[in-house]
Amino acid sequence: MPKIDALHLSIALGPLAVYFLVLGFIHLSTRPFVTTGARDLGALGLALCGLIVAGPMELFLPEAATNQFGGYVWLLLLAFYGLCLTLLVLLIRPSLIIYNVHPNQARAVLAEVVAELDSDARWAGDSLLLPKLGVQLHVELSEAARHIQLVAAGPRQDFTGWKRLETALAKVLHQTRSAPNVRGLGLLALGALLIGVMTYRMISDPATVVQGLDEMLRR
Repeated sequence: MPKIDALHLSIALGPLAVYFLVLGFIHLSTRPFVTTGARDLGALGLALCGLIVAGPMELFLPEAATNQFGGYVWLLLLAFYGLCLTLLVLLIRPSLIIYNVHPNQARAVLAEVVAELDSDARWAGDSLLLPKLGVQLHVELSEAARHIQLVAAGPRQDFTGWKRLETALAKVLHQTRSAPNVRGLGLLALGALLIGVMTYRMISDPATVVQGLDEMLRR
């Protein structure tokens, strides 16, 4: 099996290492973190872009476009990847994700917020209907990972209502304290390990890095 060079290793794992570090800090925070499913998917897409560039993009690099545009072909490919990721983000169902919170704590906060936003709100098990906001959702709890997802149930959703729900939850949870999640230490360690390996490989063989970059940019 051929050994991957330092440049491609750094391109592939660099964004992923940053993603692990950010997730680690979020899990070790003493406050819950609220985000949308769209932003969460977008962040994951950015974390994987290095693997895409160092793998399928370079493997199937169009030679005709490379001869025409030279190194600028990478800008076109990255723009195409960005458009595909944006389309995927726009097509997913509305959802909210709350990191670093115990499910029971999140359920209590959600009940408090829902009562203030919509007096006609109705619960049915883990499903919730907020008719005044135009929101129908299903609550997915994960006690082990200490996060909760509010996922749209049904096609008829009011995006303004989802935005109001997100703002209200973020406001209340900002005043809420939670114990740090020890899983964050593992994510930080993994991110730091990847950065350490990439740094060592690039420092130990800088000539190969420069040569690889010239080959990628067709200079």
